[in-house]
Amino acid sequence: MFDKLEDLLIRFEEIMGELNEPTVTANQERFRKLMKEQSDLTPIVNAYKEYKKSKETIEESLLMLDEESDEDMREMLKEELSDSKKRVEELEQELKILLLPKDPNDDKNVIVEIRAGAGGDEAALFAAEVYRMYVHYAEGQRWKVETMNVDEIGIGGMKEVQFMITGQGAYSKMKYESGVHRVQRVPETESGGRIHTSTISVAVMPEVDEDIDIVIEDKDIRIDVMRASGNGGQCVNTTDSAVRLTHYPSGIVVYSQTEKSQLQNKAKAFALLKAKLYDIEQQQRHDAEAELRKSQIGTGDRSEKIRTYNFPQGRVTDHRIGLTLYKLDKVMNGDIVDIIDACIAADQAAKLAKMQDN
Repeated sequence: MFDKLEDLLIRFEEIMGELNEPTVTANQERFRKLMKEQSDLTPIVNAYKEYKKSKETIEESLLMLDEESDEDMREMLKEELSDSKKRVEELEQELKILLLPKDPNDDKNVIVEIRAGAGGDEAALFAAEVYRMYVHYAEGQRWKVETMNVDEIGIGGMKEVQFMITGQGAYSKMKYESGVHRVQRVPETESGGRIHTSTISVAVMPEVDEDIDIVIEDKDIRIDVMRASGNGGQCVNTTDSAVRLTHYPSGIVVYSQTEKSQLQNKAKAFALLKAKLYDIEQQQRHDAEAELRKSQIGTGDRSEKIRTYNFPQGRVTDHRIGLTLYKLDKVMNGDIVDIIDACIAADQAAKLAKMQDN
């Protein structure tokens, strides 16, 4: 590990040298790559420098202890020594985590798709609540949310909704939300007061940018334009602005109608189609690497039930990591930081354990 850290320290210094050259901005692509590499290496280099400094402090404290006879000074040195040893242990663990292989999609924006499952109108109502939960969470992270398509029902529910979240590291956190979410509560439409169980599915897909090659042949796709439908609002049912794409090889159909412009809706529809095709490709890769999928918390089986929201008890349980929180109101208002942080920690622990087994 320390040989690798020394190599990364040398590479970091090389990058800093290149970035300080006056001509560095002449090649914008090269400049962007260097800035990205510098950004990725900075937390590792900072932690390693602090580790080395703490190790030096330990050596200095030991030498001074050998020579020091004053008891007060010895006590102070022993305290400093203990603090440095503790910090070295913490930094060793931190460095192990920082050196874990990084998911290449972690820095990407995401496209999220929520679909109502079992439970009829109640599932659609819950889908709308989970959509709002993610919007509030994104706002707290200072990310931007843009709705791509929504199929609403009259009572405020959503049969399905697709939206994009734009922001630094969006996929690295949102990927843990993929799977089946289950709600247990008494529906407003239920006169007998019986608790119903409904489900929705959430798919989180990285945005496909220029570095990923997803080819869509003209012959493989049909583009239909039509008038937007919905619960009113400007341009609904007045212009042919809505766009539907049908991809023959995969059978995927996507629809976008949230923009006034047909061109903008077409761009959104193609972004959604590319994300879905890339997602299928990723799922196939994970299925081929069954062991890898088992060890990962965030990118497993889409049919896996990952979380239950129990309204009568005010309880949220994440089944993958055995976490239960009694703050359902806060969670539904976007406070899912504790859940996501716990998923990240469990994912890292599983990967560290796998590396040590190897």
